[in-house]
Amino acid sequence: MKITARSDTRFGRYGGQFVPETLMQPLKELAEAYSRLKEDPEFRRELSGLLADYAGRPTPLYLARSLSRELGLKVYLKREDLVHGGAHKLNNVLGQGLVAREMGKTRLIAETGAGQHGVAAAMVGANLGLETEIYMGEVDIERQKMNVYRMELLGAKVIPVRSGSRTLKDAINEAMRDWAGSYEETHYLMGTVAGAHPYPLMVRELQSVIGTEARDQILAAEGRLPDSVAACVGGGSNAMGIFSGFLNDEVKLVAVEAGGRGISSGEKIADHGACLNFGQEGVLHGALTKILQDPHGQILESYSVAAGLDYPGVGPELAHLVEVGRVSPAIADDKTALEGFRRLSVLEGIIPALESSHAIGYALKKPEALGELAIINLSGRGDKDLATVMEFERGAGR
Repeated sequence: MKITARSDTRFGRYGGQFVPETLMQPLKELAEAYSRLKEDPEFRRELSGLLADYAGRPTPLYLARSLSRELGLKVYLKREDLVHGGAHKLNNVLGQGLVAREMGKTRLIAETGAGQHGVAAAMVGANLGLETEIYMGEVDIERQKMNVYRMELLGAKVIPVRSGSRTLKDAINEAMRDWAGSYEETHYLMGTVAGAHPYPLMVRELQSVIGTEARDQILAAEGRLPDSVAACVGGGSNAMGIFSGFLNDEVKLVAVEAGGRGISSGEKIADHGACLNFGQEGVLHGALTKILQDPHGQILESYSVAAGLDYPGVGPELAHLVEVGRVSPAIADDKTALEGFRRLSVLEGIIPALESSHAIGYALKKPEALGELAIINLSGRGDKDLATVMEFERGAGR
């Protein structure tokens, strides 16, 4: 199979288009359509209207008083858990759905891990009248049964993926295979800032509404910018969404990755999803980025209690920002994330997604790293994760 790379689609040395020839044409058409539509006033008006009236934006920036007292600093939560559907994912899929419709596509396909992107894709498919099929690994189907039911209730077809680790990586593989053979009528609605150009750029720009709002809101509330902004990272869409509002400011940006069952000091390859911390340069899903791989270049299986962070790669722009020192990588293991899940629930009456709980748990463990004023991106709500947490509390973890 011939693999093609382009050199004009990078973040530093990361990114690009390392894909089979069969995907070059759909990527080219998508890049051209998105570049044209994002400047079109009517497209922008329709997207803004849906973000406001359908998604429920702007989301609040909430001063977490009890959490702040516990941490000894002032902490605001960017409440993406209040977006319609329960997560930040809808911001991106609304934009991509409109692009797909304008391109004349009649079918959407998507991948999902935690299920929130799949739910968002199903919502947009229903809203825009587009057939929607969602690839999901068998492992994730089992631990996210409620989101599977929600997708099907919304009219989408959920396709189980039984290859590889049967998680997010493998769902992306299957979606890309589908798209290569069906792109004339199909749009592949990628959920994160990974993959080949234009996906990392497009998804980050569609999620940048988070950072734009948060910057304006913190200035209105405090009269100054925060010392730090923290977000969990799997592929990186919620992190790049909020980080984009502060990239040009003197604000510490903290990307909290999944430490899985725990990483012992000196361990080079571990059972986790911490690509920014331990990944090596390689190509995954069409982009040069940091990935978990063995000495022979074989992709390793990642693991996290949070299905949405169970991914052996990371968005190429995040890899670049860490390499140049603009983003600080951090790690929270399962135990730390579960503590964040419990403490935020008790302290603030907010049940966070297990993905977001990694950032909360990190803050509980290392509050001194966040300064005196911090924003934590609460990327989703945690009702989807209650069965997983109950299983861990019974001592029957994976």
